[in-house]
Amino acid sequence: MVQKLTERKDHLLSEAEQDQKKNLKKIKDGRDSVSADVNELSAPCDQAEQEMQQEGVELVGQISTLPEVIGKYKGKAAPAPVQTQPAVFQPTDTPVPVLGHVKSGGTGHHQGNQKQVEKQPDKVSFGGRGIAPGKFKDPVGVAVSDEGEIFVADRGNKRIQVFTLQGTFVHEFKTFTPEYWRINPTDVALDGEGNLWVVGWTDSADFAVQFDKQSKAVRKIDIQKMGGRGVAVDTRRNHILITQTTGDWPDLHSEIQVLRPDGTLVRTVGQQQGMKEPCSVTADNEGRMYVSDRGNNCVFAFNEYGQFLLQFGEYVTYQYSSKITVKLNIPLGICTDREGNIIVADTDNNRVKMFDKTGRFVRDIISCHKQLWAVAMAIQGPLVVTDGWTDTVTIFNTF
Repeated sequence: MVQKLTERKDHLLSEAEQDQKKNLKKIKDGRDSVSADVNELSAPCDQAEQEMQQEGVELVGQISTLPEVIGKYKGKAAPAPVQTQPAVFQPTDTPVPVLGHVKSGGTGHHQGNQKQVEKQPDKVSFGGRGIAPGKFKDPVGVAVSDEGEIFVADRGNKRIQVFTLQGTFVHEFKTFTPEYWRINPTDVALDGEGNLWVVGWTDSADFAVQFDKQSKAVRKIDIQKMGGRGVAVDTRRNHILITQTTGDWPDLHSEIQVLRPDGTLVRTVGQQQGMKEPCSVTADNEGRMYVSDRGNNCVFAFNEYGQFLLQFGEYVTYQYSSKITVKLNIPLGICTDREGNIIVADTDNNRVKMFDKTGRFVRDIISCHKQLWAVAMAIQGPLVVTDGWTDTVTIFNTF
């Protein structure tokens, strides 16, 4: 009986795996097609922006490639959304060894008197200090893929660890450059093709390294030596955003570097706003950039072209009917949700806070964590937070 059950279980898992492969292929094909179009459109847009910023440029003759490329796409229909179907297990009333079958489609619930899919817990925490798989020594950065994989920058162990959205350890890989220089990772971000970008440092230099889906280092960008910094990807244009600070306190000069994947500098952002210690950076689905500045205890916002939009961090709240003015205190991790709200790890206030696009405080969404470092939002909704005091990662399914 056990042998038959095991054989049937393996068969069911194989069916589910095939459904998953079909869905992933549809998503990849659609993403590759859109990425190619975006890249083709981005190049002349970037060139035109650079030319318009140059003094004395004769625009009529210089930007002829832009209308040509845009004209090519003017009448092109938008790509159809990728449709995938979930695989739902449906038990049968036949003898036990048959178990049931996997069916593509469905609502995610069993019919009749059968039970619903088990509800996810409100939160799941994992980790703790150590060197074993699933343990951390300074989990300083986190990112979540569209497929629901959590990537954690485990700085003290010089590695990236990967988990599911249920907190299950999947695998790890050491953070080497393509030349096999071992780096201390300080932040991670995913591009539109599912590649992972890691920024980190060695004793002699700093790097941004691209890892492919097989966790192999395939590309390296040399960046100015400074230690801790943040990274994000504007997936609309496939631009890499890296925070940078030079100088000595209090005469610090900070900016966001906007780079192409080959390391070409597109522009620098934020030099005129007086940023002191930008930590984390993120880009929303419209290309707006947000950077947390622990030196100024605030967040700076810029549009997709690097123009300053606003600065926020001081807000009003109420306690026992009393009006209280509060300010961010050492903001570190930052991300956005699907509605464009900005989520900030307010580290020294032991909170994660939500602001809307205008910088208006919405609410505290998490409180009482010891030392919040990094935050990331999954496309399915859960919020992932790292805690440097306990060396743990927590997945909040409801907040």
